[in-house]
Amino acid sequence: MGTLYLVRHGQASFGADDYDQLSERGHEQAVRLGAYWRERGLQFDAVLCGTLRRHEQTLAGIAQGLGGAPQALSVPQLNEYDSLALIRAVRPSPLPAPATPELYRQYFRLLCDALAQWMGGTLSPEGMPGWEQFRSGVHGVLEQVRQRHAGHNVLLVSSGGPISTAVGEVLSTPAEVTIALNMRLRNSAVTEFSIGPKRLMMQTFNSLAHLDGPQYEGWATHA
Repeated sequence: MGTLYLVRHGQASFGADDYDQLSERGHEQAVRLGAYWRERGLQFDAVLCGTLRRHEQTLAGIAQGLGGAPQALSVPQLNEYDSLALIRAVRPSPLPAPATPELYRQYFRLLCDALAQWMGGTLSPEGMPGWEQFRSGVHGVLEQVRQRHAGHNVLLVSSGGPISTAVGEVLSTPAEVTIALNMRLRNSAVTEFSIGPKRLMMQTFNSLAHLDGPQYEGWATHA
């Protein structure tokens, strides 16, 4: 039985004009994850990656630490939802930059509210697919992995939205639980599914084993 390793991208540039760019810490997280796997002799038979810049940069960092990786298949269905479009749909007026803890919490309260409405079919953010189309895209990727890669180790690099959706598909969680899982996912965290011929089964969630140790204190981030 193989394993699907779902990795959330490293720390990006939250609050900056261009979020879709790894921070220096985000790059370090990705390289460390690859090195952790290299130390344990882990190799991948296939790699799937979203097409956002932070996905590709995370994969490049993992490959650097790992000492190489198979050619990645670019999969747009692994791209994140548009959080700004979601927030604009529930709050049309401009949102202040999240420069304080309270503004940071306000941003994520609005996002969770918008996600719940989008997933419930009562919100249609501009330029975004409906929830069922988004969910179906993630489901299709999981089915592709199950059908093609039983017995293999597969690396998948994506974002919190698709990864929490994948967990929701495997565990049949209600929308509010999927949203809560989404908000808990940490940068460069690893979630593992065993790949069986009939189904995927979750083994671990949101693990940062590669950041254990005093030398990595302060490396755990969420955005």
